[in-house]
Amino acid sequence: MTERRISIGNIDPIDFYGINNSKFNLLKEYFPKLKLIARGDEIILQGEEKEIELLAVKLDALLEHYHRYNMLTVANLKRIILEDHQVEDPEDPDSVILFGNSGKAIRARTANQRKLVELAGSNDLLFATGPAGSGKTYTAIALAVRALRNREVKRIILSRPAVEAGENLGFLPGDLKEKVDPYLQPLYDALADMIPPKKLEDYLATDIIQIAPLAYMRGRTLNDAFVILDEAQNTTRNQLKMFLTRMGVSAKFVVTGDMSQIDLPRKSDSGLIHAFRILHGIPGIALVEFDESDIIRHKLVKAIVKAYDRENEQIQNEKYKQS
Repeated sequence: MTERRISIGNIDPIDFYGINNSKFNLLKEYFPKLKLIARGDEIILQGEEKEIELLAVKLDALLEHYHRYNMLTVANLKRIILEDHQVEDPEDPDSVILFGNSGKAIRARTANQRKLVELAGSNDLLFATGPAGSGKTYTAIALAVRALRNREVKRIILSRPAVEAGENLGFLPGDLKEKVDPYLQPLYDALADMIPPKKLEDYLATDIIQIAPLAYMRGRTLNDAFVILDEAQNTTRNQLKMFLTRMGVSAKFVVTGDMSQIDLPRKSDSGLIHAFRILHGIPGIALVEFDESDIIRHKLVKAIVKAYDRENEQIQNEKYKQS
């Protein structure tokens, strides 16, 4: 009798084996000549070498399907075992960045989102600016998760400056990270859409994914990493320069922000505005400007953004007349 052990890696066993081992028991039915034992993250195969080899090929296909789509249903399992191919995404597969939890397709849904995805393939530093709800940060995080899943990078680092409208962080309890964590919640929310809870917990615990305020970036060299700086309009020139010069070997950086939402005392101090101006045209650096046409939240968000833009334009015109 031959024995072989196959690891399912850091996949949650319930996701792969099914509740009450329903999917694993189905697998047993398809290979009655083998003895199959599920032990944590390992499947133990015992029996004739020829049968073991056949099941090992099928298990590789099942694992590949799970890693691609972040799910494995009973229907998927049956089809892969019986027909030897995966269930393909039926809707515009070219727009899919990756498959998130429960097989949810995370797509580039607008022209500028698709542009960001395309430019990420040929540039190591990207700037994405535009209004709230345009998907610039969400798309960037999807690219980071895809790069980690494809082993193009070893870790993801997400950061934000500790400047928020109407808040004085000094009055909040805890250390700097504890004070800033509530403002990092949108980054956690995006990751939670794309990575199963247990795997995300493991990634955070082992620093494969790091979420930290910008101040924690000082003095570091970030190699083999996909690094995203969000809300960069609230960085000063020196802060953004410090961040950009953290780029190490085999790293990709994405900087996102909304130039209409600067919370610094003087808007002219924004490092994002300054960097957008002086880094334009440098090979390897790409700039994508999102607008209200990219907003994919509730339909009212687009109307709200337009209303505020009109008021800001009126204020600027009044200032111009008075000068």
